[in-house]
Amino acid sequence: MSDYILKLIQRGENQQLDFKFEISDSKKIARSLVAFVNTDGGKLLVGVKDNGVVAGVRSEEEYHMVEAAAQLYCRPEVTFKTKEWIVQGRKVLEVVVPKNASIKHKAPDKNGEYKFYVRVHDQNILADSVLIKLWKNESENVPVKIFLAEAELGLLHYLEKQPAVTLMEFMKLFSISKPKAEIILVNFIRLGIIDMIITEKGTKFALCDTDYQSILEEHNCYNER
Repeated sequence: MSDYILKLIQRGENQQLDFKFEISDSKKIARSLVAFVNTDGGKLLVGVKDNGVVAGVRSEEEYHMVEAAAQLYCRPEVTFKTKEWIVQGRKVLEVVVPKNASIKHKAPDKNGEYKFYVRVHDQNILADSVLIKLWKNESENVPVKIFLAEAELGLLHYLEKQPAVTLMEFMKLFSISKPKAEIILVNFIRLGIIDMIITEKGTKFALCDTDYQSILEEHNCYNER
C-alpha cells in the first residue's frame, strides 16, 4: 500500500500536494491548510522532505500540531482527515484537506494578521483583493451591473491588443480608484469576459476567448451611466 504514497511523491509538490519534513510551527501549517481549502483541496505528506526523500515522522506530536493549526489558527476551523503509512520502513502522515466552495478561510501571516491564502502551483500566496471581492459578491449573489463607460470600454479595447493587465496598470490607464477598478474586473470575470491569472509574481487579467459583445448584449449592459 505504500506504493500509493510513493506515486504521490513522484509527482512532486504541486497545487494539491505539499511535502513537510516536520511540523514545528502550527501557524505556518495553518496557511497551507487554508490555501488548500480555499483553492482545490489538497494533501500534506508529513515526514517527506522537499526533494521527495522519505525521512519519516519524527514525533507523535506532528498530528497534534496539524490539529492545533486547523482549530486554533484557521478561521473558520478547517476540517481534515489523516492516515498513517509505512513507507520504506518509515512513518508518513497523510493529511487530506477537502475544498470548501462555500466558505473561505483565513490564517495568520508572519505578523499575526489573519488573511486569505490560495494555492498556486506549489506555493501558498495571499489572495488578491479582486479575488476576495469576487468571492464576496458570488457568496452574497450580488447582481452583476456593468455600465459601458470610458474605463470599461477602454479596458476591453486595451486587452484586445495587450495580453494582460494588472490592477494597478488598469487604475493608472484610466485614472480610476482601486474600488472602482476592482468592481469592474469582478463583474467582467463573473460574466466570463475576463480571466484572472494568478501566479507567484502577482495577478493579471486577460480577455477570455469569447465573444464579449454578445455577452454584454445578453446581459443588457448600459452604454452610459
